[in-house]
Amino acid sequence: MALTASVKEELSRLDIKKSSVRKAEVSSMLRFAGGLHIISGRIVIEAEVDLASTARRLRAAIAEVYGHQSEIIVVSGGGLRRGSRYVVRVVRDGEALARQTGLLDARGRPVRGLPSVVVNGSAADAEAVWRGAFLAHGSLTEPGRSSAMEVTCPGPESALALVGAARRLGIQAKAREVRGVDRVVIRDGDTIAVLLTRMGAHDALMVWEERRMRKEVRATANRLANFDDANLRRSAQAAVAAGARVDRALEILGDDVPDHLKYAGELRVAHKQASLDELGRLADPVMTKDAIAGRIRRLLAMADKRAQDLGIPGTEANVTPEMLDE
Repeated sequence: MALTASVKEELSRLDIKKSSVRKAEVSSMLRFAGGLHIISGRIVIEAEVDLASTARRLRAAIAEVYGHQSEIIVVSGGGLRRGSRYVVRVVRDGEALARQTGLLDARGRPVRGLPSVVVNGSAADAEAVWRGAFLAHGSLTEPGRSSAMEVTCPGPESALALVGAARRLGIQAKAREVRGVDRVVIRDGDTIAVLLTRMGAHDALMVWEERRMRKEVRATANRLANFDDANLRRSAQAAVAAGARVDRALEILGDDVPDHLKYAGELRVAHKQASLDELGRLADPVMTKDAIAGRIRRLLAMADKRAQDLGIPGTEANVTPEMLDE
């Protein structure tokens, strides 16, 4: 769960300025983490999350976007549930917030999916829906054969709405019911990487891809011991794919890329099979692994943002099916 926590910590710090995007994220968080309760004849909203930073983000958004006050209640772990949980509760303005965020429709009836204004919103709104859902009830496992990004949903309607938001981003996700619980799951490693980028988890993406590459290298070493030429070709394809994103980033930014980021990117392209440690030692002057990783991360993030602003394919565009063909 450490990888899940790192993604959520990063997303909870992401600065979003656009009001409609913040509204989409709040609606999604309340839908996937919250519930409506009737207490003394009054509608109360409660949203339970697993990180204090997530609770603070939700509380701040409710106050800044909708002007309502909320409180955070800490629930200590016990039994099968480890660690504390954090409940964001809106009492006084619960009904008003429920209507504003689409938890209730115009007739005061509970909405089981997501509000139409969010469902029909922009690509940025779709990204916010996934960011809110992941912060509320998402998880990310270590890369490998069983790797998965998963969101637990309060019902089939919200699961289908989340699948629809992914489809609007060009991402394939599957809704399924497991032991009576609705979930939305993404298992493809490259698709997970794309969604992490779209949600804004660039630091976590670099960690995830580094671990993914390390597992591939370890698997390649095992295949080498068995003189498996076909597996060697797959290893080479993975190395080509890793450098392809940096190639595309340099192409998107052109002359606007800062020199220090350009240098790190050119190192990555020139030595596609080298580890981050090796790239750092090849640099002049020598850099640490964290320094080289940080520059490549900023290069990719800058290029993806520029591509999104221009409405052109991002850094994933250079990764062809042939590079990933197994």
